Amino acid sequence: MSIDAYLERLGHRGPVEPTAATLRALHAAHQQVVPFENLDVALGRPVSLATADLLDKVVARRRGGFCYELNGLFAWLLGELGFTVDLLSARVRGERGLGPAFDHMALAVTVEGRVLLADVGFGDSFREPLPLAPGIAVAQGTWRYSLSPAPGGDELVLARERDGQPAEAQYHVSAAPRRLDEYLGMCDFHQQSPLSPFTQRVICSRATADGRVTLAGRRLIETAGTQKQEGLLADAEELGRVLAGRFGVTLATPDIARLWERIAPGA
Repeated sequence: MSIDAYLERLGHRGPVEPTAATLRALHAAHQQVVPFENLDVALGRPVSLATADLLDKVVARRRGGFCYELNGLFAWLLGELGFTVDLLSARVRGERGLGPAFDHMALAVTVEGRVLLADVGFGDSFREPLPLAPGIAVAQGTWRYSLSPAPGGDELVLARERDGQPAEAQYHVSAAPRRLDEYLGMCDFHQQSPLSPFTQRVICSRATADGRVTLAGRRLIETAGTQKQEGLLADAEELGRVLAGRFGVTLATPDIARLWERIAPGA
């Protein structure tokens, strides 16, 4: 599978030299084209982090994935294009508090003398890379993103806020470079454990030009700026149409039926 095929998947026809402008363009395109989704987990299919398998899934079969898949493959692409990329361990802040090390994969990209935080596998988050340094607030859309030192450690806290709302911490990230094999245990956990958010729900989500479209179980949620619309899917046929039409994900009819039974048992 060629780099050109990956770039075609992203719809990127601009420069590919390892510059900050190229990184911004690829990062934004990735979030709008490749969905953040856990459909294989919901279908009970093992997730492979081998580059060849990821290229087949994301590029050839035009699927999405979760953080280890999307950021792992994006790191490969950036490295092939000449960027300096490191894998980072992050701990997501959720309902149960902070997750463990390797709960999430993010990326550090060194370009034009700066180190930037890149992340195309977190779902609803920043569109363009952020300075991997504390105290720099960056406005993107209706949100402001910033990193600040975590108490008592070497991590930085990624937070976002917008007018009229309190700051929301998304995850704690360590700047220490990591190896891919260090993520395998948590990747297995998120596929298998009943405590993982990815085994508890079905999600498919991607950025749009001015917001986001998300399938969360039966709910189809669309945002544009601060406006939000939500509706319920009626049946498996509509589920298949939404996955194909809104996310570019085409699944076999039996898989659609299995997903529908998962999100709407007995409906």
